[in-house]
Amino acid sequence: MSATLSISIETMAAADLPALLDLLAASNLPQDGFVEYVDAAVVARIEERIVGSAALEIYGRSALLRSVAVSPAVQGQGIGRQLVEATLDLANNRGIGRIYLLTETAAGFFPRFGFRLVERDQVDEAVKQSVEFTGACPASATVMVKELV
Repeated sequence: MSATLSISIETMAAADLPALLDLLAASNLPQDGFVEYVDAAVVARIEERIVGSAALEIYGRSALLRSVAVSPAVQGQGIGRQLVEATLDLANNRGIGRIYLLTETAAGFFPRFGFRLVERDQVDEAVKQSVEFTGACPASATVMVKELV
C-alpha cells in the first residue's frame, strides 16, 4: 500500500462487524466475546476498507484492551499506535482507571504506551471473568497493565 493513502481511525459501526471478525481471524486473535463490546471499539480505514481494530471490554473502572490488529499489508505505518492511542482516549473519556491486556506476540509493543508486566493474580477480579481470561487466551499469554491518571 502506498504511504500516501489516508488512514482514518473511527468508532466502529455495526456494519463493520463482519470485516472486523475476518481481520481478527486472519490475525489469529480471539473473536469470542467481541460482539458484546462493539460500542467501545475503533477501526482503522484506508478509503472504505477496514485495515485495523482495537477494542475495550469495560468492567467498572477497569478495562481489557483487546483485538488490536493491523492488516499485514499496512503494518509499519503507525496504524497500531493510532489504534492504541484512540482506545486510551476512549478509556479516559469513560473514566477508566486501569487497562489490562493479554498478548502472546506483542509484549514488546505496549510498553511505549505505559503498559507494564503484571502477574495474573494482580488483575482485577471482574476483568479475570472476561472470555479472554477464562479461555480465549492461553495461560501462557503475557499480562500487562496501564494505570490511567
